[in-house]
Amino acid sequence: MAKKQTQRPDIKPPFDSVKTTGAAAWDQKRRLARAMRLVIERLVPSNAPEEELRRAAERLESYADALAAHPRLKRVPGHAESANSGDVGAFFDQSPLIGLANPLAPPIVIGQTGERTAHATVTFGSAYEGPPGSVHGGFVAAAFDEVLGYVQSLSGKSGFTGTLTVRYRQPTPLHTELYFEAEMTRLEGRKIFAEGRLMAEQVVTAEAEAVFITVDEAKIEALMKRREEFETRHVC
Repeated sequence: MAKKQTQRPDIKPPFDSVKTTGAAAWDQKRRLARAMRLVIERLVPSNAPEEELRRAAERLESYADALAAHPRLKRVPGHAESANSGDVGAFFDQSPLIGLANPLAPPIVIGQTGERTAHATVTFGSAYEGPPGSVHGGFVAAAFDEVLGYVQSLSGKSGFTGTLTVRYRQPTPLHTELYFEAEMTRLEGRKIFAEGRLMAEQVVTAEAEAVFITVDEAKIEALMKRREEFETRHVC
C-alpha cells in the first residue's frame, strides 16, 4: 500500500532535557549515549580483528568500573515514556525509545501536529535487524507503543498500555528514515484509543491500534517510590 505524501513539516519535540534541567552533565550524557550508539552500529556488522576487539572490550570494562564508583541517581528525573507521564513536555532523556541520553534508544523523535495527532521519525540501524535488512518486528511494535502512547497522553491523562495490535504490511527497512502518523481517536471511560501507521519512502509497512487504560496518580507515585527505593539500595 502506498500513499502520496505532501511535504512533511519539521518535527519539533516539545521536550528538551538539557533546557529543562539546566545541567551541563546531561548534555554530556547525550553525547556519550550518541557515541555508544555509533559503536553499536559499527560493531554489529564489523569484522574487526580479535586483538582490536579485546583492547576495546578491556577499555569499556574499565570505564564500566569507573561508572560504578559514582553514586546512582537517588531520584531519577522525569519519565521513561510519555504514555504514563500525563505531560508530552515532560523529561524523557532516559527513555529506551526516545531518550537522547539512553544508548538503547534509536532514538525516536516525536512532535504534535494537532489537538489529537502527532508524527514521528526514526532510523533503525544494524543492531535492530530481524529479517535480512529489515527492522525486527518487536522493535516496530515497541516504536508504535511509544508513538501511540504519546498521542494518548494528549488527553492529559496518564495511561498504561492495555492492548497493542500491529499489522505488518511490508518488511520495514533498516538505515531508512521511517515516518509515523498517529491519532488519539476516542475516549471511553478509562479507555483511551489510538491508532497509527508507519511508512518508509511513502510505503505503509505497518499499522497499529492500541487501547490505553488511565490510572490515578497514586499508582504512578507508588511505582516511582518503588523505583527510588531500588535506586537507593541497588549497585551494579
